[in-house]
Amino acid sequence: MDASNYRRVPLGVVAPRDADDIAATLAVCRDHAIPVVPRGGGTSIAGQATGTGIVLDLTRHMNHVLDLDPTTRTARVQPGTVLDRLQEAAAPHGLRFGPDPSTHSRCTLGGMIGNNSCGTHSVAWGTTADNVHTLTVIDSTGRTAHLGRHGTGAPDGLLDLVTGELALLRTGFPDLPRRISGYALDALLPERGTDVARAYCGTEGTWGILTEAEIRLVETPPARALAVLGYPDESAAADAAAGLLPHRPLTVEGMAADLVPTPTALPRGGAWLFVETGGTTPAEARAHADTIVRAADVTDALVVTDPAAQRALWRLREDASGTATRIPAATGPAGEAWPGWEDCAVPPARLGAYLRDFRALLADHHLRGTPYGHFGDGCIHVRIDFDLLTTPGIARFRRFSQDVAHLVVSHGGSLSGEHGDGQARAELLPAMYGPDLVHLFERAKDLWDPHHLLNPGILVRPHRLDENLRFAPLPHHPVDVTFGYPADGGDFTAAVRRCVGVAKCRTTTPPGHDVMCPSYRATGDDTHSTRGRARLLHEMLAGEIITDGWRSTEVRDALDLCLSCKGCRSDCPVGVDMATYKAEFLHHHYAGRRRPRSHYTLGRLPGWLAAVTRTRTTRIVNTLAAVPPAAALAKHLAGIAPDRTIPRLAPQTFTQWWTERLRDRARTHGQPGHTTPPPAPHTPDDLTPSPAAPTSDDLTPDPASAGPPPAPAGPTSDGPAPAPAGPTSDGPAPAPADPAGSTVLLWPDTFTEHLTPSVGRAAVHVLEAAGLTVLLPPRTTPRHGPVADGTTRGPLHPRHLLPHPTRRTCCGLTYISTGQLDHARTVLRHTLDLIEPQLAIDGLPVVVLEPSCAATLRTDLPELLPDDPRAHRLATAVVTFAEALERHAPHWTPPRLDRPVAGQTHCHQHAVLGADAEQRLRAAAGLTGPLSGGCCGLAGNFGFEKGHEDVSTACAEEQLLPAVRAAAPDAVILTDGYSCRTQLAHHSDRTGRHLAEVLAEALRTRARDTGSGTP
Repeated sequence: MDASNYRRVPLGVVAPRDADDIAATLAVCRDHAIPVVPRGGGTSIAGQATGTGIVLDLTRHMNHVLDLDPTTRTARVQPGTVLDRLQEAAAPHGLRFGPDPSTHSRCTLGGMIGNNSCGTHSVAWGTTADNVHTLTVIDSTGRTAHLGRHGTGAPDGLLDLVTGELALLRTGFPDLPRRISGYALDALLPERGTDVARAYCGTEGTWGILTEAEIRLVETPPARALAVLGYPDESAAADAAAGLLPHRPLTVEGMAADLVPTPTALPRGGAWLFVETGGTTPAEARAHADTIVRAADVTDALVVTDPAAQRALWRLREDASGTATRIPAATGPAGEAWPGWEDCAVPPARLGAYLRDFRALLADHHLRGTPYGHFGDGCIHVRIDFDLLTTPGIARFRRFSQDVAHLVVSHGGSLSGEHGDGQARAELLPAMYGPDLVHLFERAKDLWDPHHLLNPGILVRPHRLDENLRFAPLPHHPVDVTFGYPADGGDFTAAVRRCVGVAKCRTTTPPGHDVMCPSYRATGDDTHSTRGRARLLHEMLAGEIITDGWRSTEVRDALDLCLSCKGCRSDCPVGVDMATYKAEFLHHHYAGRRRPRSHYTLGRLPGWLAAVTRTRTTRIVNTLAAVPPAAALAKHLAGIAPDRTIPRLAPQTFTQWWTERLRDRARTHGQPGHTTPPPAPHTPDDLTPSPAAPTSDDLTPDPASAGPPPAPAGPTSDGPAPAPAGPTSDGPAPAPADPAGSTVLLWPDTFTEHLTPSVGRAAVHVLEAAGLTVLLPPRTTPRHGPVADGTTRGPLHPRHLLPHPTRRTCCGLTYISTGQLDHARTVLRHTLDLIEPQLAIDGLPVVVLEPSCAATLRTDLPELLPDDPRAHRLATAVVTFAEALERHAPHWTPPRLDRPVAGQTHCHQHAVLGADAEQRLRAAAGLTGPLSGGCCGLAGNFGFEKGHEDVSTACAEEQLLPAVRAAAPDAVILTDGYSCRTQLAHHSDRTGRHLAEVLAEALRTRARDTGSGTP
């Protein structure tokens, strides 16, 4: 599959290292009459990168910029070169390649030449064909040809064919900037220089296999501005686009509100034009943009000069090819939308009229779609909610395609304006060109490919547009799964169908702070990309190639290097969630079978650590882990990589510290002269142990009585004093009716509890310094009334908080990541039973310090227990440490550190939780500088498991470790995730800390300096 609706199973894939490999492959295929399909990034949306013979993967080895000459402004590249790599090589010289599709981070120059790609800047710099100088190709006969002007490289008979059909070639092609459909045989006319290289562009691998290209570069404007123009609707924007072209903008891109999840950053309107301008200085670029705003008849406008803000806005446009595949529904999950009529083009002056007619045609066929695209060139992209799963739906898809082809031609347009015809539109070319010119295309193809090996069924003598559809072999009944998949109507097959192949996961350098897909960047193997894994799951469900279903070793091996970082959940434009799919697969794959050793050890880590604490064997475990032979044996038995160091357990858990702290306060209450009330009332109904006489050394105290120290009467340097009505450790326990107020529930996750309790202690100090009362979850279920049904309610009573030394809340993260979903649901139900009384308190936030645990509670919990309303309440209540301070202590001012920072935003934080609150808190504390993106590579159990060492280290070396090495000596190294801190400790001499630890230390320093005591 590529990024289209089509699927064809090849005999095999060849990754050639050079032109000789390509020639050898063609020779074998010629001898056996096997078709050959050249493939770049696989982002073609018309099916031309799929085939039943041999697929040439040109991205693996033939991916280099061979030469770049700033003087002549040319570059020589191999066909598998990714566009962004060329742009990076050209940028130091002030140059770039003009065409830039939205897939620039993964599309290849060979693919761009094969499809004659264009991109957002085509109004300024034209199509790929406009920027090609010479090409080197090998045709199906084995002939190597160097294509250029004046007929250079043409096969025998091609120029004679042109000479004999001059009249047809001069009159048969519409004159518009984005005519991509068919063969550009008019480029062979004498008055156009008989340019064979230009004619080759857009042939979609049907004339020859490209081995090298010499291309032209253009100057990059030193400064740019972006004018965002608001219009009432897309037709009004389209009507205005052509009128802006005389001002010579760099782009005129259009999109409507349907594709913008949160249009708050955009000016008022229902549709927008993104008009980029250039200049030698920022002032000149801004003045150019202001001129365009004045010339445009707009509802509202915005001019953006900040490069970061421009990138954020351009990302909205670039992600549209994925975003458009999910059409919002009035209720329930979003509807699916597909390519199939993706990128026609009409004369720019006709675009508004065409869009109105197009909308009417959609309505006539009872279809929906959201047009967007290159309005300045009259080129429109659209994904339409075709029903490609049923026979009537496929028939309607065919009828609509035929009708819209005639509509485009009636407006003087081209069936393809950017991505080629492929299988999706080639059958319709007679409507645009007529039978005589289509027959001429066939004659030209036969001269280039007399053996009929090169991408047969594409462009000429095409397959039908409604055959080879990739959905046909998928099951038509629901698949029995464990997660709820609410965004896909509970249908796992629909979840897998989300992957439309736009391949953003195949970027070798993630844009900005994106995470997806770290294992692909580490291996360079498409199998280990999000798309590759999704397509293997597709084949597993189809059952034609992968026939053993959930037991498939191919799918298991592809998922093995998935770090479950959840980066794809946010970075994939269509929201593929491979971490969830992996957990689902592992659950079924190992059902009733022996699992890897690491699943029983690392996957059940919370239980093992709790057992160590209960048996008071922490010191023994730490001692054995420090003895090399014992540690080696333990790692072998546990499935842990030999080079990993077994983490030391904390001698005192977080809740043990909490208990000891409560005892100290209880003793203070009993001292002579101490007049404040005890921490909690003691009545016959109160079964909470007396603070003066705790009953166990491993006892979670009554959380209601464990708040901050008494607040000062007036304002302090920490900010205004907390409201006197708020509960404190010296006052009575909070009543259920006083829900959130200044009270937060701190979640003692497994990592904080057993491995880094310093993070929990620091968080308590900071939250209390901010005037918040900190509670801990209870460790026993309420004794009155059923609770497991998730609906019955009883009053919050002190006895509900009676501790139990063997029971704790747990998010189930390690069970989920290893696919032990039945166990995870048991743990989560128990957690909900324990925490149900707190969930009854409206507005009580649950502060989770470990980002991976917070993400699990936010997403996996409600998806594993979709029918339990308590799960949704807990997921909604979860906040991060910074969110708790921002929302519930808004007037508190953190201490100023005024130091640079380095480190990494946790991948789950980026993907699920968001890091805006953390950024604002760092800024308020004077912690300056960005954190890196990506994934640390340890990723919970992943980096500890044997066999994952190289990939784990490669992920860390991508962003985290270089950022830390480059950090100033006085920089604060921030890594809120336990995995990130551990990975850093294993590969660096710098120590990462949680933001709570940094702030707590600053508070203690300030307290010592001011003599105000320890917070």
